Amino acid sequence: MRDNPVKRRLQAGETVFGTMVFEFLSPGLPQMAANAGADYLLYDMEHSGLGVADIKLQCALCRGLGIVPLVRPPSKSYADISKLLDVGAMGLVFQMVESAEEAAELVSFTRYPPVGIRGAMFGAAHDDYSAPYASATIDAANDRLLLLALVETPRGLENVEKIAAVDGIDAVHLGQGDLSVGLGIPGQMDNPQIQAAIDRVAAAAAAAGKPAAAGGGSADWGRMLLERGYRMISHASDIALFQGGLADGVAALRGR
Repeated sequence: MRDNPVKRRLQAGETVFGTMVFEFLSPGLPQMAANAGADYLLYDMEHSGLGVADIKLQCALCRGLGIVPLVRPPSKSYADISKLLDVGAMGLVFQMVESAEEAAELVSFTRYPPVGIRGAMFGAAHDDYSAPYASATIDAANDRLLLLALVETPRGLENVEKIAAVDGIDAVHLGQGDLSVGLGIPGQMDNPQIQAAIDRVAAAAAAAGKPAAAGGGSADWGRMLLERGYRMISHASDIALFQGGLADGVAALRGR
């Protein structure tokens, strides 16, 4: 069974970079991302029309490239979580985690017994159609998963230290967009409440011995996060990169 190089690099104290995917599912996408230097792709099913079959194909396309497929599920149900793991997702980003108890339950959905309650099906997509029913397979599958808890609500922020400390949560992910909406300051990233949240999430992750993660639309935003202790940055998204690049080019041509 393949290991998860992004998880290992984070455990070693390194920094990793990727982007979010909402729309563009070209067969060449993982290779293009790898060529661009990305370490992972984060496929978003919460806010897109991506289906399980789309994820299964993209995970297959990531094989052999060293790029890690991560997924934000459409819900936090066991059915969605287990299915995405079985089709090949090597990590999950759980949305709107608000308590340690919720985080622990989500972790249990991803682990085989006796650690959790994940149903066993080996010799399939997630283990490259090769792994037997064996203790070593179970241990490897449990160990390679990268699980992130999105802190993106006022209640989640209030409990971030407890969430970060949950065994099995590998990183704490700031969700500044939803958090700003929940705080009644939509989009105001310079607001002191958001700035304080950036540091609180980073501090909570560091206290738990785990990395802090976040996404952002600009390199300047990403550099700011790196300077404040974040080690996993999702730069922009397929939508933003396509529209931004096209808009820059068209504007330059029209202004010739």
